[in-house]
Amino acid sequence: MTHLKTPLPFTLSPEMIEGDSADWRQLREGVVLRTLFEDTDSGYSVGLIRYQPAACVPLHRHIGDEHIYVLSGSQQDERGIYATGSYIYNPEGSQHSVSSQDGCLVLVHWHKPVQFIGD
Repeated sequence: MTHLKTPLPFTLSPEMIEGDSADWRQLREGVVLRTLFEDTDSGYSVGLIRYQPAACVPLHRHIGDEHIYVLSGSQQDERGIYATGSYIYNPEGSQHSVSSQDGCLVLVHWHKPVQFIGD
């Protein structure tokens, strides 16, 4: 079943990005997710992820392709550091851990949920 969490089209307003409303849920300490679109049948979803400075997401495997657009700040993984404006593609089967020294906001498209390793 498809769930549109945010009416489209929309503009990423400061209130939408910085607000601590119930629309954001905690993924990890210092890392929150705001789901914009979700298809529970296929597993495809789109969301904003906000990292506080020094926050991280532990090692995980991609069950489906992932596309990330860094909207502000920077994030890094084992392959490098990705500044504002970067596009990152993590193919199905790949794995990595993610951190953000200074904090960041990213737009993420997941074709399937991720699987945390050792969690």
